[in-house]
Amino acid sequence: MSDPYDVIVVGGGPGGYVCAIRAAQLGLKVACVEKRGTLGGTCLNVGCIPSKALLQSSHHFEAASHEFAAHGVKTGKVALDLETMLGRKDKVVDDLTKGIEFLLKKNKVDYIIGSGTIKEAGTLEVTSLDGGKQVHKAKNIVIATGSDVAPLPGVTIDEKQIVSSTGALALTKVPKSMVVVGGGVIGLELGSVWRRLGAEVTVVEFLDSILPGMDGEVVKQMTRTLKKQGMKFKLQAKVTAAKASKAGVSLSVEPRDGGKAEKIKADVVLVAIGRRPYSDGLGLEEVGVAMDRGFIITDHDLQTNVAGIYAIGDVIGGAMLAHKAEEEGVAVAEHLAGQSGHVNYDVIPGVVYTWPEVAALGKTEEALKEEGVAYSVGKFPFSANSRARANADSEGFVKILADAKTDKVLGVHIVGPAAGDLIAEAVSVMEFGGSAEDIARTCHAHPGLSEAVKEAALAVGGRAIHM
Repeated sequence: MSDPYDVIVVGGGPGGYVCAIRAAQLGLKVACVEKRGTLGGTCLNVGCIPSKALLQSSHHFEAASHEFAAHGVKTGKVALDLETMLGRKDKVVDDLTKGIEFLLKKNKVDYIIGSGTIKEAGTLEVTSLDGGKQVHKAKNIVIATGSDVAPLPGVTIDEKQIVSSTGALALTKVPKSMVVVGGGVIGLELGSVWRRLGAEVTVVEFLDSILPGMDGEVVKQMTRTLKKQGMKFKLQAKVTAAKASKAGVSLSVEPRDGGKAEKIKADVVLVAIGRRPYSDGLGLEEVGVAMDRGFIITDHDLQTNVAGIYAIGDVIGGAMLAHKAEEEGVAVAEHLAGQSGHVNYDVIPGVVYTWPEVAALGKTEEALKEEGVAYSVGKFPFSANSRARANADSEGFVKILADAKTDKVLGVHIVGPAAGDLIAEAVSVMEFGGSAEDIARTCHAHPGLSEAVKEAALAVGGRAIHM
């Protein structure tokens, strides 16, 4: 048994390692327990980061194949070296995981490799990779174990022909055809990767539209855009069975609301219907931690009903986003150090890294209508933005929703180039309770993509200059 820690964080993903580092910065004695053997969690190892590496590489491949000529760049026949592309992705992941390990060491956080199980409040048993067990004491334990792939009834994932996001990041050859089950962020991003590299991609979505929960205009724009790129959609449909063979995968697909089933064949099927909390085997129920369908229930300080046990990130529900988990990790660390941690859940952006990108923040038009809030809309197309036109990336728009009386920004939705970066300005404005007028009267560099944000803010008041 080691000397007691002030904080032991179980899970070394974005929420966990950030929580551990911030707690150490504040003078607490900290350990971070991670069973994977590499830090960074799902996000860095088999999620956000490797998928973005492949999105970037596949974007270059598609641009070289179809777009360079229009810029006067002649390349000849473009060939794909998938092995090198995957190798680059793996190196990005390896470099970053080692970087996090360095940060823990720099901040004097003890990195313990193994699986943690809570025996009682303040006591964590860690089982190492070789089966050895060690007990550690801590004043506080923070659960940051993240989430896992949600299974689809009737479908067995083998990570070869029927894959999760993990397997889709490591296919050794480009399939001729791919069916993506689920039209959310993960499905559309990874579907985009393999479509760019040559696969025929069909998305099967149970709901009425792709990108559930996003603003209606954004959904319509992205549906049109992705169809134009070659992606096919089967909406209001459900997959009831999948059988893999040497000839490929045969899927049984039924209309959601009843009707005749059909068979769809594909070389590879990607199951991307969402994620579920990773809360099994942690000893939570045994020590009396309150749960709801696998999610850990916490209060406004992110503490469970058992004193000294906290939880953050995907495992407590809400937006399953790395940056949300990071904010919660910092908030818990500061709370445990006697400070006032803070997470404003109303201004957590969501981004889809397709091309064009999608970024969403705050309320959608549909939500405001449902709540009976009077609002004004300002919208500006990238086709009227000089930098977007110069870049030949002019598809999409910026849309700002503001309170009709106070002009306070209530929501911002962007489809277009660098949307994930442009949304940061809106996050800052909304964090400070700012108005559309605040954005409209802020000088934006010309020519820049961010001018589209300013013009959308001007459009809230009916005075956009370039439209």
